Amino acid sequence: VMGGNVPRGAGLSSSAAVELATQRAFATVSGLPWQPATMALLGQRVENQWMGLNTGIMDQMIVAGGREGHALLIDCRDLSLQPVPLPTGAVVVVLDTGTRRGLVDSAYNERRSQCEAAARFFGVKALRDVDAETFSKREQELDPLVRRRARHVITENDRTVRAAEAMRAGDLIQLGRLMDASHDSLRDDFEVTNEALNTIVLLARAEPGCFGARMTGAGFGGCAVALVAPGQAEAFVQSVHAKYTQATGNTPQCYVCQAAEGTSVV
Repeated sequence: VMGGNVPRGAGLSSSAAVELATQRAFATVSGLPWQPATMALLGQRVENQWMGLNTGIMDQMIVAGGREGHALLIDCRDLSLQPVPLPTGAVVVVLDTGTRRGLVDSAYNERRSQCEAAARFFGVKALRDVDAETFSKREQELDPLVRRRARHVITENDRTVRAAEAMRAGDLIQLGRLMDASHDSLRDDFEVTNEALNTIVLLARAEPGCFGARMTGAGFGGCAVALVAPGQAEAFVQSVHAKYTQATGNTPQCYVCQAAEGTSVV
C-alpha cells in the first residue's frame, strides 16, 4: 500500500516521489547501497523511456539526496550535490494556485530547442558555458525570441549560485530578491507562468514578512513558493488565501513547509 500527501499535478515532484520511494523500498529489501545520483537517473529513465516525458533530473535528485534543513545545489552536468543550509529565520510556504499545468510537454520541448539553438550560436555544448558578459556582447545577433530564452537560462544559472551564497551567509533579504528576479525572468523571458501564478506571487510579495516569491515546477499553472518569516507565516497564509480567492475565484492551498530528508527508511 502506498500513501502520500504531495499534491498531484501541482509541479511538486509527486511522480519523482513515487519513483524514488519505490526504488528505496526495493533497494532496502535487496540490500543495495543507496546512491542518490544513480537512483535519480533510474527515476529519470522511467519518465523518459517508459512514460515518454522528456524530464530533466532535478526532481529525482532532490528526492533521492535531500537533507533535512538544507536546499540542494545540483550540478546537472556531473550530478554532484552540495547541501546548502537554509537560513533559520524563514519558512517556505507553498502556494498551490488550484490551476493545473497545460501544454507543458510541447512547451518544454519548444523551450529546449530554442536554448539549444542559442548554444549552437555561441558554439558551446550548453548555455551554462556562456557567461553574462559574453552573452551581453552578442545578444543582439540572436533572434529576439531565442535571445529572451537564453537570457533567462544564463541569468538563472547565476541567480542559483548566488542564492546558495546568500543561504550560506544567512542573507534572507538577498535570497528573497533573487527569488523575485527569478519569477520575473520566468514570466517575461522564458514565458512559462500564467495569470494565476503571477497573481499569487504578487499578492505574496505584498504581505508583511515575505522576503520573496516565485513560481516553481514546470509552470503554466501549479504552485509558487514564498520565503516568509516564521512568526508571520500564519497571518501570511490567511491573507494570501483570502485575497487570491477574491481576485481569481480559485481556491488555493497553502502549505507551510520545512526542508526534510529525501527518500529514507522509516
